[in-house]
Amino acid sequence: VQLVESGGGLVQPGGSLRLSCVASGFTFSMYAMRWYRQAPGPGKERELVAAIYSAGGSTKYADSVVGRFTISRDNGKNTVYLQMNSLKPEDTAVYYCHANGAWGQGTQVTVSS
Repeated sequence: VQLVESGGGLVQPGGSLRLSCVASGFTFSMYAMRWYRQAPGPGKERELVAAIYSAGGSTKYADSVVGRFTISRDNGKNTVYLQMNSLKPEDTAVYYCHANGAWGQGTQVTVSS
């Protein structure tokens, strides 16, 4: 199983980014896909940001990102996306893709003016 994230970067508050995670080594369409993030600093735990399920493509979001982030998937490309709008400094974190017991390497998102 391999998960490779991309799309992170530095953005000003109010800006947007789209993260991508390309999966391989398993039947992508059969698995839920999740985005987590871990903010900088001691004691910061990795938190679930968004999930999209295989059956019907239903979604789930952390309260802090509802209305700003959208998770989607393209089963033909084995890719899950996280569209992030109206970004805030508190969204600064390393964002990780997770599926089938595996983690990606993470992509840094920094929101700062």
